[in-house]
Amino acid sequence: MTDPIADYLTRIRNAVMARHKVVDIPASKLKFEMTKILKDKGYIVGYKLVEDDLQGVIKIALKYDTKSKTPAIKKLIRVSKPGLRKYANAENLPRVLNGLGIAILSTSRGVVTEKEAKNLKVGGEVICYVY
Repeated sequence: MTDPIADYLTRIRNAVMARHKVVDIPASKLKFEMTKILKDKGYIVGYKLVEDDLQGVIKIALKYDTKSKTPAIKKLIRVSKPGLRKYANAENLPRVLNGLGIAILSTSRGVVTEKEAKNLKVGGEVICYVY
């Protein structure tokens, strides 16, 4: 697999379109940190790391509206790709949907949202947009 983050986002995107309650994703530290951010910002119900012999699996419980059954995640967009990395400095951090969505960044202080990066006054690689 050449781009595990794109695979992570695609698995979540496909599970949301198919209205699955839970999606299994091969684990890594970056994917686990991204999943924590999605949970903290209210885009998923919860997650669980299941350890096995090789790499482990992250089980993500997806979030839907109870009445209309619309998913909490409308779009997941991969920004920085292996062939073309996208970086943003502390002054030019991206705003997603005028502040309604989040951008996930990989910084020297770890994986954070654009708002946290602005508070920390750090820039980094823009991994994806979520809204």
